[in-house]
Amino acid sequence: MKIVFLDAISMGDVSLEEIAALGELTCYPSSTAEQARERVKDADVALLNKVVVDQAFLDAAPKLKLVCEAGTGINNINVPLCDARGVAVRNVAAYSTDSVAQIAWMHILNLSSRAFHYQEFVRSGAYSKNPVHVDYAHPFTELSSKTLGIVGMGAIGQKVASIGKAFGMDVIYFSTSGTSHCKEYPSVSLQELLERSDVISIHAPYNERTAGLIGYEQFKEMKPTAILVNTGRGGIAVEADLARALDEGLIAGAGLDVYVKEPLPSDSPLMHLQHPERLLLSPHIAWYSREARARLAHEMAENIKKGW
Repeated sequence: MKIVFLDAISMGDVSLEEIAALGELTCYPSSTAEQARERVKDADVALLNKVVVDQAFLDAAPKLKLVCEAGTGINNINVPLCDARGVAVRNVAAYSTDSVAQIAWMHILNLSSRAFHYQEFVRSGAYSKNPVHVDYAHPFTELSSKTLGIVGMGAIGQKVASIGKAFGMDVIYFSTSGTSHCKEYPSVSLQELLERSDVISIHAPYNERTAGLIGYEQFKEMKPTAILVNTGRGGIAVEADLARALDEGLIAGAGLDVYVKEPLPSDSPLMHLQHPERLLLSPHIAWYSREARARLAHEMAENIKKGW
């Protein structure tokens, strides 16, 4: 069995020995669309993270039986075309729940607690010159008794919610699918979530229901003291509208780990704010803990073992 990993660089230094034991494994750090078509021509199994599986890809791979997504989201794979060709598609769910929740809370805590302001206040020497022992001009607000609004209450959303409860927060959520499976917390409309929440954390997939879900009009519904965090998918919150909302002070801050185009282009409006201190950016790293990647590699091996 020939197994091809078309963008293995995404796995970093994690061991792929469990996958290699299942067949003849060839790894490429990355692949253009043209390179991918050449490299899958004799493959039985294709592993990929961001490579697009479309008509041309499938036409170039007559022996292909299985496509394994090195992750959860499969927006890059045309599943109906694969089904029509008899090519099985498998992803890996829940491998990064703890990892993503941790980074979501990194953003929430750094923004709500003014971590970067305080570090700069000390490092710049301003604290050394301060007349008192505290930065009295920039207090932070406790999260306890505040409202945490979750957009998408799946496994990750529930993990983030449980941490919020540990901080003493009230939790509400909006179901992007329209089906409120989680009964532990109140399910509310998007408008109610926007109006009530002090922190909004996005954990939804990108699809026709969530594309552009939160734009300028929705930012106007939020509290001016509110924080928005997105570790779900880029494009759920409209980037240009978010940049405008931050500069206009419609919301207090935002933390992003995902973007419409990745890596984030240097000309993105997010890179040119008048108030950059209101925005915390990370490079789509939430899924990337060593432990999460090890689980991902193991589950991909399990998917191959299950066959097609």
